[in-house]
Amino acid sequence: MDNRNNIGLDKNKTKYLAEKLNELLANYSIFYQNARGYHWNIKGEKFFELHLKFEELYNGLLLKMDEVAERILTLGHVPRHNYTDYSATSKIRESVQVSDGIKAVQDILASFQTIIVLQRALLKLASDADDEGTNALMGDYIGEQEKLVWMYSSFLNIQAREIIKN
Repeated sequence: MDNRNNIGLDKNKTKYLAEKLNELLANYSIFYQNARGYHWNIKGEKFFELHLKFEELYNGLLLKMDEVAERILTLGHVPRHNYTDYSATSKIRESVQVSDGIKAVQDILASFQTIIVLQRALLKLASDADDEGTNALMGDYIGEQEKLVWMYSSFLNIQAREIIKN
């Protein structure tokens, strides 16, 4: 019996890979909803700047959620799609209403750390399964997100300096 899926990858390896991709999808989904909440509820001095940045963030997360779900399907498995599963699986927790920009950016940085760690683990699993498609997707995400971490971290450093001056 052939143990390969439709794209020629080992079914046992892709099953575990799909489980980990579903874990990533759960984290992305909670992160996405948190980012929407930051966008809707942000107040204060940096409102215009952060309101726009949070919208860019959640739009990017929405695209990634779709790509991850489609990758799970490509591997021959089913993406989870309900918040009950997401809440149980995600390492990222739902935020309570956050209107403070500094707190929101701190939460975003913590979420990126969680996501990037998961994606690095997926790189190893994808490599072991000879799954170049998942590998390329994770590599692209990591590169983009590391730059966002640098940018959000720089924003926090600037804000901290302004607080110290006053």
